[in-house]
Amino acid sequence: MSQNPAPKGKIDIMLADSNPLVLSAMSQIFERDSRFSLVATAATAEGFLGTAMRVPVKVGVIEWNLPALGGAKLIEVLRAQEAAPRLVVYGEDRADLPRVAMAAGAAGFTPRSAPVETLLETCASVAEGKMVFPYVDVRELQHDPIRTLSRKERTILEALSKGLTNRQLAAELEISTNTVKFHLSNLYDKLSVRNRAQAIAFYYASRMPSSGDP
Repeated sequence: MSQNPAPKGKIDIMLADSNPLVLSAMSQIFERDSRFSLVATAATAEGFLGTAMRVPVKVGVIEWNLPALGGAKLIEVLRAQEAAPRLVVYGEDRADLPRVAMAAGAAGFTPRSAPVETLLETCASVAEGKMVFPYVDVRELQHDPIRTLSRKERTILEALSKGLTNRQLAAELEISTNTVKFHLSNLYDKLSVRNRAQAIAFYYASRMPSSGDP
């Protein structure tokens, strides 16, 4: 594993892949792009997790079958951390994998068969707070429940799309964290989603109007 400090003004990024050739190639790709600063690399999920807990980074690129925890478990563990990186899954070109990665809580997916530029652009978009999932039309995952949302729930969903934690949501909306959790639970039920990643994905796909709109 390698680790370097990230210069200011760049997107600090961490990579994890069990294939040393792929990891080396990805490292060179990101080091050549002036938008990014490669902070660390790892060959295992445990190595990635250990570094992410000590060195905050904006974006992480992970192999879905990363030993030994695997991508889904790694995402689950990191989601509980306040300063966790937003994760992009760099995986095999399977029709179901983007959907599975999104359900697990990833912020983006890029197939290994895609051009190098696709991975770079996906990471740049994810760093801006966007969700990037090819082949997945989130509007097909559930009914359109936007009209059932209260004004407060719309406000929370919009704030959620900025990548805020529960504590940050509470501060921005001037409510308690317990109230945030209550609203999020109701929001997930109405959107028929299981987590904030799916809620944010639905938000972008539906192009929901702002909470001040009629």
